[in-house]
Amino acid sequence: MSCRVRTHLFAMLTLIAALSGIDNPAIAAQGKLTGGIASEHPDWFKESFLDIAEDVEEAGESGKHVLLFMHLNGCPYCHKMIEENFKHAAHTGYLQQNFDVIAVNIKGDREIAFDEETQVTEKELANLLKVRATPTVIFLDAKNKPVARLNGYRSPEAFRLALDYVAEKAYRKTSLTGYIQEKKQRLVYSFRDHSQFREITNLQEVADRPLAVLFEDTGCDACDAFHEGHLKSPEVNGVLENFTLVRLDALSDDPIIDVEGNATTPRAYAQKLGLSYRPGIVLFDKGREITRIDGLLYTYHFQELLRYVGERHYETYPDSFFDYLRVRSDEILKSGKDIDISS
Repeated sequence: MSCRVRTHLFAMLTLIAALSGIDNPAIAAQGKLTGGIASEHPDWFKESFLDIAEDVEEAGESGKHVLLFMHLNGCPYCHKMIEENFKHAAHTGYLQQNFDVIAVNIKGDREIAFDEETQVTEKELANLLKVRATPTVIFLDAKNKPVARLNGYRSPEAFRLALDYVAEKAYRKTSLTGYIQEKKQRLVYSFRDHSQFREITNLQEVADRPLAVLFEDTGCDACDAFHEGHLKSPEVNGVLENFTLVRLDALSDDPIIDVEGNATTPRAYAQKLGLSYRPGIVLFDKGREITRIDGLLYTYHFQELLRYVGERHYETYPDSFFDYLRVRSDEILKSGKDIDISS
């Protein structure tokens, strides 16, 4: 084909695409996936031989707990967690004194002996431990049993509470959610309204459409940013139209009926769900929990997780949200649009 013919063909395809409203003509460039950030772990992370039971024993001899930092290469949330909670936090020294931190790549192939019966690769261990977000932080006790976990990024203040919970061995008496509720004293947030909030106290009655239950409280240090960001986004609000959206005060003792029909309170319900992150969102449909948002999510992941439940894509991809996300991202990139996972 001559250069002139190719030029005319390109011009015609572009014109046809413009006239027909097609954003993805055959010649459109592939979109770009951006926002991945590489993390450099502190040099004081333990150089483990990945015999976790042995690591736990060694930590116990020094009066420490083992902290598994489950991460993924290029994960922007992992980078933020490392920079703000491990490298440059006021509690960095406290961390080193009380915890042996072991990094585990959830897609890695290194062999790990978790206990006498379990020898697996890093990615197999991630599956066994049901890691569904990165970073996931898992704390182990002296018997090599998980006693607390954080799914996703935590602010330095919230992370310090989790560290205290484990270092004090408060897990012997209460849940992490209960411990955090007891410790929260400083008022940093005044509840804000939203046009899509519904005043519903009987959650069991919401069965005809997906239900999103948002837990906030007066100690929430991320709720203002949540309202100024996600809840002011037209795209997010568009996806939220698929839900009945209910906001609960996680420190309230007012009576409600939960999704299963049990009489409870928002405080007790948050504890029952084990939801320690604020603002936390639990996504239900047809009377059962489908998934939850219990860590920081940037716009793209937040919006698509809502879409996964709100448009019932979980029925097509029941095993994992990431199965859906892989297909969804591929469609967007093939259309020529870019995806930024860290904005």
